[in-house]
Parts: sequence; structure tokens; C-alpha cells
Amino acid sequence: MSAEPAEGTVTREDIEHKLREIKGEVDAAGQRAKVPAIAIGAVVVVGLVGVAFLIGRRRGRKATTVVEVRRV
Repeated sequence: MSAEPAEGTVTREDIEHKLREIKGEVDAAGQRAKVPAIAIGAVVVVGLVGVAFLIGRRRGRKATTVVEVRRV
């Protein structure tokens, strides 16, 4: 099947063929981008959890009451 018909009209088969070709390229690009995107997302989530932990730890230290017990 040629990309352009000889008589100059566009048939349904031509359109379907071109759409399948485009869809194949998009699917391939999507598969290539999926793995790095998952890795980047995981790094971001771990970073956010780490920052939240550190902020919570600092806040806990500042808000903690210190009780001093002395024997008489």
C-alpha cells in the first residue's frame, strides 16, 4: 500500500493505515518514556517523605516540653 494513491483521492484504507502507523509510533514512545518517569516519580516521593520527616522531627524538638526532676 503506497502512502499516496495514484488517482489523487484518499480512501478509507489510506486513512486507517496512516492512523495505525501514527499509533504505533506513539505507543513506542510511551513505552520508552514509562520507565524513566516511574523512576523519577519514585525519587520525588522518597524525597518528599524525607523532607516531611525532617520537618516533623525539628518541629517535635521545638515543641517538646522538658521536665527537670531534682531530688531534695
